[in-house]
This record gives sequence, structure tokens and C-alpha cells, in this order.
Amino acid sequence: MKHSIKRQMTAVFIGLLVSLLLILLIINVRFLEPYYISNKETAFVQLYGELKLAIEQDTVEYQEVSELLRGLAEKSNISFLVIDERNGRVVTNVHDMDMLKKQLNGYLLDQAQKESRLLISTDKYQLVQSKDRWNKTEYIEMWGRFDEGSVFLLRSPLESIRESADISNRFLIYIGCTMIAICIALVWYFSKRLTDPILELAVLSDRMADLDFEAKYTSGGSNEIGELGANFNRMSEKLESTISELKRANNSLQKDIERKEKLEKMRSEFMGNVSHELKTPLALIQGYAEGLKEGVNTDSESREFYCDVIMDEAAKMNQMVKNLMALNQLEFGDEKIEFERFDLVEVIEGILQSMDIMAQQKEARVIFLKEGPVYVWADEFKTEQVVRNYISNAFHHLDGDKVVEVKITVADGGKARVSVFNTGSPIPEEALPHIWDKFYKVDKAHTREYGGNGIGLSIVKAIMESFHQKYGAENYDNGVAFWFELDTE
Repeated sequence: MKHSIKRQMTAVFIGLLVSLLLILLIINVRFLEPYYISNKETAFVQLYGELKLAIEQDTVEYQEVSELLRGLAEKSNISFLVIDERNGRVVTNVHDMDMLKKQLNGYLLDQAQKESRLLISTDKYQLVQSKDRWNKTEYIEMWGRFDEGSVFLLRSPLESIRESADISNRFLIYIGCTMIAICIALVWYFSKRLTDPILELAVLSDRMADLDFEAKYTSGGSNEIGELGANFNRMSEKLESTISELKRANNSLQKDIERKEKLEKMRSEFMGNVSHELKTPLALIQGYAEGLKEGVNTDSESREFYCDVIMDEAAKMNQMVKNLMALNQLEFGDEKIEFERFDLVEVIEGILQSMDIMAQQKEARVIFLKEGPVYVWADEFKTEQVVRNYISNAFHHLDGDKVVEVKITVADGGKARVSVFNTGSPIPEEALPHIWDKFYKVDKAHTREYGGNGIGLSIVKAIMESFHQKYGAENYDNGVAFWFELDTE
């Protein structure tokens, strides 16, 4: 990143370090030499005092220099010369005294061939910074006269001071470069440790913005960033929980809307289908009732036929209303499902026995294939409704060999399948998906003939879906088989 915190921190710290080193170098170049000279002045004054004390107390032998004086002089790199003009005796720490004598005489006679700058001046001595005109060498020199009459000269070259200052500056530059390199590595390392958790939080916030709440802050830590990461994790969990609740609420609302739309559609379809189904029987009842009232036929046999038609149509209407009420309860879950374990063979045998008269009327040959008792889990009453609907439907559409075959097979998966087959014409393939719809009739004239209203298979569908079990219909060359499954375990 061009403007990353890591880069900015590194740039700021390195900039500060370089600035400090530059300032220190400038101070060194500008003030180190004057500082050395100032210290040298102090050393000159101290050596002057020791020499004066030694000369006045006569504790130093001429031509012999005490260890104290020699140590002070060597420590400060000062050459000294003391001459007693009365007797010519000399005190010095150098072997070649001619140059010092010559220089001292030049000062005493005011004939020194030097460019000088006065540093300190008293009635006892003068301290100057001088430069030899011939060899261009610079010195710090002190000359004067002791109270007992001896003259003296103290000298130290400035070249050593400048060399020390140059060495100090070079050392500072080397150390500074090394420190800059070390600081770059340290600043980069510590800034990385500081910014990596921040970058992780940035990535985490970006993923949270995309509603990815699986992302968590993992770097930990007990500092402010660690606490911020922990807060991010809590916020992520809260947002995930809140959005999940919103989605559930939205899903529930969507389902309510879909259910409302479905109910409205079902209501419209129901009203249209019911009005259509009731139109024919009502017209027949009205027509035959008007015929009776107007005395169209005066013989008792005709009146009895009219009454039979009216009663038959009324019975069909009554049965349709009952079926519609049962279907409505099943579709809206208002009817309670009582699961119990019962013998499916016994139930089917009872149904076939009760429908024996219908089988005789249809001249049907009923075959029931089973192998001993088959116990299943379901609502026994509703299971009986399904079987009765299938068998009744088989009798009404019987043709050809007029065979109705009821069969129970038990699979290894804990399922019992009941199929009801009848010989006759297969159902058109395009009609198979719709036979479970309310009021749907494949052959309307035939259905009307036996009094069907297209609700029976819709009731089967509603019952099986309330059981959460499979059901269906299959075409064969010589007929149709309807089936359903129940749990045996």
C-alpha cells in the first residue's frame, strides 16, 4: 500500500534519526573545536598554576621536571619552557628547546612572526591562538613572567585538536549509518508487528461488509488492537445473529405472503370449481322439481322417476360437500393425524368385504395378493380412505377383463407398498400430472355418469402428504395401477 502505516512509521522514525544525526554532526563540526580549545585553555591555566607553584616553592630542579608536571603536560599535549633570566637556568619537558626559546624571545621582544588571536590576557600572562606565517601551523600558546622573574612559554598544536574533531566526526558518521541501518530493521520489524493486526482487522471488516461472518480475528493480544479484534469478533457474531434473525423473519414473512397468495388462488379456484360442479345438479334438481310442480307427467311412475333424480343429485351434492370439507381440513392441517400401528391386510380385507356389492354390480374379479399380516405406522382411518378411494376409482373405470388386483409388497427399506390395479384404458400421459388436482376429470362424461366429482384423488394426495409418504399412478398396456407407501418400522 502506498500510504500504509508501516511505511509512514518507518519514514517518520528514519527521518527523525537522520535529522538528529545531521544536527549532531553540525554541532560537532561547528562547536567541537571551540569546545576542545576551551578545554585546552583550562589545561593551560592549570599547568601554569602548577608551574608557578613549583617555581615559587623551588620544588622543581632546573633541567629536572617532576612527574606531576610531566603528566599534566603529556595529558594535554602541552610543551612548556621556563627560563630564569638571572642565571639562565631552564625547566622544560622537551629535548629541543631552541624553537621554544626563539618563540618566547619573539613574544618578549614583540617580534613574533605570527598571526595571533588573543584568548586570555592578564597582567601575569597572555593566552593566544597563533598561526606561523612560514609553515602555516597553528598553536595555542601562553607566555608571561612569574613573580620571581622567570619567563615562560606553554605551547600546544591545534592540529591534534582538529584531528581529534575529524576522527570524532567520522566516527559519528559511521556510527550514525550503522544506527540508521539497525533502526530501519527494528522499525520495520516493530511496525510490521503493529500493522499486521491492523491489516487483519481491515481484511476482516472488508469480509464483514460482504456479509462473510466466518472471518475471525486470530492474532490475539492484550493490547488495544487485541481488544479491538475481540470487539470485532463479538460484533461479527452479533451481526450474524441479527441478520440470521432478519432472514428468518423475512423468510417467514415470505411464506406468509406466499400462503396468502396460495389461499387466494385456491379460494378463487375453489369458488369457480364448486360453482361449476354445482351448476349441473342444481339445474337438474330445479328442472325436475319444476316438472313435478307443473304436472308434466301425471302417472305415478314418472313422478317417482323425477323424485329419484332429485334425490340422487342431492345425494351427490351432499357427498361433494363432505369431500370438500374433508379436503379443506387436510390441506390446511386442521385435522389431527393419529399415528398408530395396525395390520394393513386386515384393513384392506374389511374394505373389499364392504365393497363386495359394488364388485358384483361391476361384474369385477377382485384379486388380493398378500403374505400374512403387514403392520404399518399411520392413521388407520385416513389410510382406509385412501384404499377405498383407489378401489372405488378402479371399479368405476373397469373395462376389458374386468380385473381389480390389490397387492401389498414389503421392501427391505422398511416400506410397505399398496397398489390397486384395474384393467381398462390407460390414462393419457399428458393427464397423469393433473389427476391429483381438485375437480380434474380425464373423462368428464364417464365421471358424471357414475357420480364422480374429481375430489377423491385430491383427498388421497392431501392424506399422503400429511403422512409425508410417496404415492402415484402408473400406466400399463391393459390398465392403470394406483399406489402408495407406508412405514413398517
